[in-house]
Amino acid sequence: MVIDCLGQKCPLPVIALARHIREVGVGEVIRVLADDPAAANDIPAWCRMKEQEYLGSPERHAFDVRRIS
Repeated sequence: MVIDCLGQKCPLPVIALARHIREVGVGEVIRVLADDPAAANDIPAWCRMKEQEYLGSPERHAFDVRRIS
């Protein structure tokens, strides 16, 4: 699943991630597209708080999260 949050300011990308995480199965990956510089800190922090796996940023403005619970 890809969530397009380009052009949105934080915390909107994190809110969208939280809203959509339950739409994928455990073990599946969500890619969040976000160009707000704060997303680089906010998305990994959200993953730590919610015990989800942050997989990194494989390309510019893309953040991958694996649902683990």
